[in-house]
Amino acid sequence: MTTTVAAYAAPSSKAPLERTTIERRDVREHDVLIDIKFAGICHSDIHQAREGWGEAIFPMVPGHEIAGVVEAVGSGVTKFKVGDRVGVGCMVDSCRECENCLAGNEQHCLRGNVGTYNSVGHDGEPTYGGYSQKVVVDEAYTLRIPDGLSLDVAAPLLCAGITTYSPLKRWGAGPGRKVAVVGLGGLGHMAVKLAHAMGAEVTVLSQSLRKKDDGLKLGADHYYATSDEQTFKDLAGSFDVILSTVSAPLNFGAYLSLLKTNGALVNVGAPEEPISLNLFSLIGGNKVLAGSAIGGIAETQEMLDFCAEHNLGAEIELIEASQVNEAYERVINSDVRYRFVIDTATI
Repeated sequence: MTTTVAAYAAPSSKAPLERTTIERRDVREHDVLIDIKFAGICHSDIHQAREGWGEAIFPMVPGHEIAGVVEAVGSGVTKFKVGDRVGVGCMVDSCRECENCLAGNEQHCLRGNVGTYNSVGHDGEPTYGGYSQKVVVDEAYTLRIPDGLSLDVAAPLLCAGITTYSPLKRWGAGPGRKVAVVGLGGLGHMAVKLAHAMGAEVTVLSQSLRKKDDGLKLGADHYYATSDEQTFKDLAGSFDVILSTVSAPLNFGAYLSLLKTNGALVNVGAPEEPISLNLFSLIGGNKVLAGSAIGGIAETQEMLDFCAEHNLGAEIELIEASQVNEAYERVINSDVRYRFVIDTATI
């Protein structure tokens, strides 16, 4: 037996999202039924709803930054009980058997993880995301939101938080390390908060100085405009780690020149266009050009606990569901500080 719930969906590629209804599966033995309270809007929602990353599944209910409360649990559930505060991120299943899954890297499941939306579950049914009233998720892919975090500011952590936490941790952001964050948007503002909390010296590299005051308040020590050619001269060889959070193509040679020897330029933004690169910009200085995709379930829980410990939530603009199409355009125009979050009570 399924449950009918209200949702906002894109009926086809590039079409405006509209209110509709979808079917949620019955609660299975290890499932939790979540009453969604808040859903963040990620730029990747827009990429997928508009097929910027390739062919997609429609109708599409986006949303992989989900925060809510457990409404019901299956008979075999041991991790959660009714009333618990929980979250769901970018994936809702994986094979659970491959080398990567067993190592806690479910996002890199060798058989392919099941995305929270725009994906097909192991039952053959399409998945629908968080722009909806309720969702049913296996307990193994459900996260506990600590009491110290409000659900509205916690929702974006399920993507923006883990997407930036994981590479900062992997590449050693911490005391004595200099970290640059490219872009101060939905991902970038969380990267600044997290790197600062980890103890690194943090610099924001943005196209202009328009958000400088915000960046310094969020925890940045320095703020530079990349539209000024002098920035690349003054900061040459400065950073241990550069985390690029933007979805536009960069001049990677110029940014690699800002790294110290053995430094790493890590990309979490995903431009739709291919890039070109002169490999001598990597070879000189033993530099690393890397990518990072969210994090595994255990690491995502670790990130949530870290954020609660350091009182880190996203900077959000709370909107009604009817404003989602306007919000998409504003995200594209970088007109949000710094994450739109849908109050799902308005769906």
